[in-house]
Amino acid sequence: MEVNAKLTNSVNATATTTLKADEIKQKVEKLAQKSAKNVKIDGFRPGKVPVAEIIKRYGKDLQNDARGELYRDFISESVRLVNKSDADIISEPRVLKFDEKDGNIDVEVEISFRPSVDITGYEELIPSFEEPKVQKSEIDAKIDEILNMLAPLKKVEKDSLEKGDFAKFDFEGFVDGEAFEGGKAEGYVLEIGSGQFIPGFEDGMIGLKVGEERDINVTFPAEYGAAHLAGKAAVFKVKLHEIQGKETPKLDEETLKKILPNEENPTAKLLEDRISDQIKAEKLAKLVSDELKPNFAKAAVEKFSFDLPNNIVEQEIDMQFRNNWMSFSDEERKQFQEDPKALEAQRAKYRDDALNSVKLTFIIDELAKVRNINVADNEILQTIYFEAYRYGVDPKEHLENYKKQGMIPAVKMALIEEKLFSDLFNKKAENK
Repeated sequence: MEVNAKLTNSVNATATTTLKADEIKQKVEKLAQKSAKNVKIDGFRPGKVPVAEIIKRYGKDLQNDARGELYRDFISESVRLVNKSDADIISEPRVLKFDEKDGNIDVEVEISFRPSVDITGYEELIPSFEEPKVQKSEIDAKIDEILNMLAPLKKVEKDSLEKGDFAKFDFEGFVDGEAFEGGKAEGYVLEIGSGQFIPGFEDGMIGLKVGEERDINVTFPAEYGAAHLAGKAAVFKVKLHEIQGKETPKLDEETLKKILPNEENPTAKLLEDRISDQIKAEKLAKLVSDELKPNFAKAAVEKFSFDLPNNIVEQEIDMQFRNNWMSFSDEERKQFQEDPKALEAQRAKYRDDALNSVKLTFIIDELAKVRNINVADNEILQTIYFEAYRYGVDPKEHLENYKKQGMIPAVKMALIEEKLFSDLFNKKAENK
């Protein structure tokens, strides 16, 4: 196999070759010979299956495997020719050309490598700021919030429904006298005053007595998600079955174990310390997000220069394009699907932002290494549990959902970045 490869800069290389028909054939035969030692086919003794029979039966799969092996050999040789190693490769090579003719395949790829990032002098770029403070009242409020989320709903004896109560009720909605899909439920539980339903609905339930039925007249917001209901007047027929309330649990040992499931000896003081750290981190995170990080990022991107892997930049452009897809008109989306030039012109608009974003990612990655920033598994778990309590959902189910969606690595990366900037700016505050 003849391979031509050259670096276009310190982290990108282009490589070309031709996977010749006879090379592919020879590779197919070698793979068939290897398979013949183990494959079992009726009518043939083990290890005695003819190569021709293997090729006849599994020719298509062998062709694909042969091409795959030759392609991988091509990539490895290309990397060697530009004095890099396979470990230097970042992400999959971009295939620029893969043309098959007369059994031969002309291949051209772009291989990208992890850049070497020198962040010497980054400390000078950290902006000055006032360190966030945490008040005792904020800690108490957060504990009350968590306890409220843990509180089970119980039936209460009341004359009528009030704001702040939980209503267990049936409802069915009608527009122009006709019931509509998704507008009916039985035994639904709603906190009155939570704003979960459309404006006017929850206020219309106030004063209901258990067993009482009532028609509630409302109007769907003009920007309502379901277009066929947006701006429409509706009537909801409701029947209240039960008034419920929350009995806030005490901050005892059992409750502390629920809030701090991974602590062997959870205490109220430990919880206060954890919450204080969390509130401080949230305040710092907001300060970092709104002010410090943008200022630092802008300065860092301007100060540090290094070549960027093109395939990562292209991936970032693709992501930004996808994220903006729904903001385009139907005509624009159709044009992008049918006109490659229009598509590339639109993608080009994201290139500068993508370059800065990718550059900053590598700077942050290097900063985390330099400052020894790591995230332990129990920190990830604790973060997900606290989030579950904020949303009032079961922590274990919340964790399982994150695992099923493959989101644990994303949580870890977010925590690393959060921890990095917290460390970065905390040290800045300490050194004032």
